[in-house]
Amino acid sequence: MKYFWIQLVLIVGSVSMALVFIRTWSQAKNRAWKRIAFSLFVVVNVYAVLRPTDVTWLAHQLGVGRGTDLVLYVMVLAMGFLTLNTFLRFRSLEKKITDLARTVAINEGMRHNDERLSTEPGAEAAVTADADSDSVKA
Repeated sequence: MKYFWIQLVLIVGSVSMALVFIRTWSQAKNRAWKRIAFSLFVVVNVYAVLRPTDVTWLAHQLGVGRGTDLVLYVMVLAMGFLTLNTFLRFRSLEKKITDLARTVAINEGMRHNDERLSTEPGAEAAVTADADSDSVKA
């Protein structure tokens, strides 16, 4: 009962993250391995909150002094993964935006050029003269 409130806050936080993630499954293009990894993360997180002595035992088995140190090391690795993943995603989006901007610029240039060439004063006079000669022949 001594740790009830902090355990409650941590579990509610984990479950809240899981619910937000689940709600956005249909919207986000999450890969299956990300879904599985996040679900596993939430389950391990809740277990670690409920049984902190097991985390300390695992830390000792892995050669780490305390369970909190093990959690810190794992979180540093996770943060590095998330940072790299975000960087790669942004780089991909920047490339897509650049390609899109180039395509729009080329299409707008072609449209502007077509409008400019089709409305030249000499071109209008030639079209009008051809139409007048056709009507006189008829």
